[in-house]
Amino acid sequence: MSILLFFLISYVLLSISLYLLFPKADIPAINGLIPGKNFIEWAKIIGRPAWWPLLLLVPIVNIFIFAGMAVNLVRSFSKYKLGHSAAAVIYAPAAFAWLATNDNAKYTGANYPKETAYLNDLKVARKNGDKPQLERLLSKSPYSKSIFREWIESIVFAVFAAAFIRMFLIEAFVIPTPSMEGSLMVGDFLFVSKASYGIRTPMTIAMIPLLHNRIPGIGKESYLKKPSLKYHRLPELESVARNKPIVFNWPVGDSVYVTSSRSYTVGQARRNREFLSIDRELRSKVQNKEFVVRPIDKKDHYIKRCVAVPGDTLRIVNRQIYINGEKGINPKEMQFLNRVTIPPNSVNMNKLKDWGIGDTDSDIVGSSGQLYGFHLTEQQREKMLAMDENIKLDYHPQSSEPIKLFPHDPNITKGWSVDNYGPIWIPKAGVTVNLTLDNLALYRRVISVYEQNELELKNGQILINGSPADSYTFKQDYFWAMGDNRHNSEDSRMWGFVPHDHIVGKPLFIWFSLKNSRFSFKNLRFNRMFKSANVD
Repeated sequence: MSILLFFLISYVLLSISLYLLFPKADIPAINGLIPGKNFIEWAKIIGRPAWWPLLLLVPIVNIFIFAGMAVNLVRSFSKYKLGHSAAAVIYAPAAFAWLATNDNAKYTGANYPKETAYLNDLKVARKNGDKPQLERLLSKSPYSKSIFREWIESIVFAVFAAAFIRMFLIEAFVIPTPSMEGSLMVGDFLFVSKASYGIRTPMTIAMIPLLHNRIPGIGKESYLKKPSLKYHRLPELESVARNKPIVFNWPVGDSVYVTSSRSYTVGQARRNREFLSIDRELRSKVQNKEFVVRPIDKKDHYIKRCVAVPGDTLRIVNRQIYINGEKGINPKEMQFLNRVTIPPNSVNMNKLKDWGIGDTDSDIVGSSGQLYGFHLTEQQREKMLAMDENIKLDYHPQSSEPIKLFPHDPNITKGWSVDNYGPIWIPKAGVTVNLTLDNLALYRRVISVYEQNELELKNGQILINGSPADSYTFKQDYFWAMGDNRHNSEDSRMWGFVPHDHIVGKPLFIWFSLKNSRFSFKNLRFNRMFKSANVD
């Protein structure tokens, strides 16, 4: 609401500034106050056609159109300095009001055609090698710029363009963990399309360009929580499909302890006490309650495979996913942890690496001196067993963990493990479910956090926004995401549903790849570069 009010006030101030400025260009002042008419007159003043302001109605494009019109307007009043252009872009109402009240600001004609003609003459002179003409143009024209200004404008434009592309269209990501191996590897650099599932307009707007949520080396957040905009998504090019990888903001990552190794949710640190012994930095932060609260678009990025879509019922039985009672499609490179018994001197480790086994730090559990586990695809498993009849591979048994597994309620998750999980229904927008004390844990976070309701329990009764409730209708769609490395993935089995408003985009292709994310020529994986990241 505060942002909407800001834009409304800014428009009113812009109209007043045009009302004051138009008479200097022999335009009736009243035209500055007439919605639509003021922008048409503005376009004429700078030398653009009357239809040009219609481009301001095109999302994203309008940012560039408005900036161009603002710069051309101040230049039409002979204000050519970098500061003049910057002021017009940063806050046009103030810049235009200053022009209107500055006696030295005279309207000298439409800037756009004059500047276009100058740039064309400059291009012709350079092409023809006409040094005298080039010198005359550079010395006499108000459009000539110093080298310093050229660099400043180029850098600003490059940063702005890169930030714009990153924010709205395509963003580069790197795979930091082995949860999607062997489909996507640690050290794979991806391009992700933000337009495929609908461009999500910015919510956090005060931030350092090109940084996601942390400032490297400083360990501080790279943004301000306010001002902020409400969630909005432009029309999608395609729907999120079952069995396809997706990039999303970590749903439970709104309150996190951030250490040098990773982020932990407050709930994880409370439920998984072993994390405190593994990560001393985490133990210190928990003791001092040093956690960070993040908005949706600044939560950590995750990439997993969408295995269930809204309205699906998911169940895992002996490692196999079932969707709505039917056996699900398994990824080609799906991995499980295998316990291994290997006779002495029977395995050539170089041969295993040719098959992609032990090629990364996360493939093997243990060490060469005490090797006891491999994360293997089914094809790799078959190849190893064929090496020696005395080699034994057994899927590593996964114990029941009712507290660690979503929804962290032993009454629901009793007997569940990552290999035997569910059934669980994935919420769908517009569908109503019955609410009881027995199933509330499944939907508690959806109702209270993702859909921003006040949820209370009083005297054994469920209250939503202060009213008794025995049912709930979902406002948005949800998805279920899992890593292809099924025994080494922190995914929906641990933290639950992925809300639609957390979806970031669709992986496109791998543009660079480093084994174990370590930069050296020998770690370059040329065979992975420019491969599709939208793997089956």
